Amino acid sequence: MSESAVVTGGTGGIGLETALGLAAAGFAVTVVGRDHVRGAGAVERISAVNPARPARFLCADLSSLDQVRSLAAQIADEHAASGEPLALLVNNIGAMFAERRILDGVEASFVVNHLSPYLLTELLLPTLRAGAPSRIVNVTSGAIGVAKRDFDAVEPPGGYYGFHHYGRAKLANLAYTLDLAARLDGTGVSVFAADPGGAATDMTDGTLTDPRIVSPALRLLWPLVRRRFARSTSGPASVAARPSITAATDGALTGRTGVVIGPEALPVAPFRPATDPRLAAAVRRLSETHAPVGARP
Repeated sequence: MSESAVVTGGTGGIGLETALGLAAAGFAVTVVGRDHVRGAGAVERISAVNPARPARFLCADLSSLDQVRSLAAQIADEHAASGEPLALLVNNIGAMFAERRILDGVEASFVVNHLSPYLLTELLLPTLRAGAPSRIVNVTSGAIGVAKRDFDAVEPPGGYYGFHHYGRAKLANLAYTLDLAARLDGTGVSVFAADPGGAATDMTDGTLTDPRIVSPALRLLWPLVRRRFARSTSGPASVAARPSITAATDGALTGRTGVVIGPEALPVAPFRPATDPRLAAAVRRLSETHAPVGARP
C-alpha cells in the first residue's frame, strides 16, 4: 500500500514543487488549494510523475477556519473509510498582507500562517496517529527574525506592517511545531519544520516589493533585506521545496522529531526564541482560544 500525503497550498510555488517531489518519492499526493483551475493543472503535473498513484485536488480556502474544519473532517472520514493510512501532512500554506485584514475576527496573517495549519494539524492528529509512523512538516520562514515576540494578545501593539506580522505568525507556528514535537514524542508521529529560504513565488513577486510592509526603522535597509526574498536574487521554487521534501522523506530522520531543516536541506539549530517554553505556552493559549479544537486527541 502506497503512503498518502496532504500538501496545503499545493497548487503552485513551493507547495507544488513539494508535491512533485513527494510523488517522485512514491507518495499518493492530495493537494489543497482555492482555485479549481490551478488544482487541475497541479494534479496533471503531479500525476505524470507517479501515474500509478494519481494525485487529487481538494478545494478549500484555508483562510477560513470553518473550511479548515470541513477539510479535516473530509480527509479523516475518507481515510477511515478506505483504511489507507495518512503518512504525511505538509502545512505549506502561507500569505503576507500589505494592509491589515480581519478573518474570523482575527488579523489575517495570524490566521493563515498559524491558526489555519495549527487547527488542521490538531484535527488530523488521530488520523496521523493511526497512520504512524507518520510525519508533519510545517513550513517556516527567515522572517521570524524580525518578529515581535509578544504573544499576550493575538495581535501585537503598534502599527500594522505586513512583513513583521507575517514573521510573528511564522514564529508562533515554529514555537507550536517544536512544542507539538515534544508532545507527540513516542507516538510514532514525527514533527519537523522546513525553512525554504528565499524563493521566487507569487508572494515575493507582489507584497515584498512594497516598502510599506516593514516598519519605518527597517525601510532604509529594506532593499538589502528583500534580497533574500525577491525574485531577482532568489532561487526557484523547486530549490526552496527541498527542505520540505527532505523533512518528509529523508530516512536519516526516522525516529527523530523536533528538527528544523534549513534552506540547504540540512538540519539547523532552531531559532532560539521559538524554544522558549513561555513563548510556546502563550502561543498555545492564543491558539486554543481563537481556533478551539475541542477535546485534544
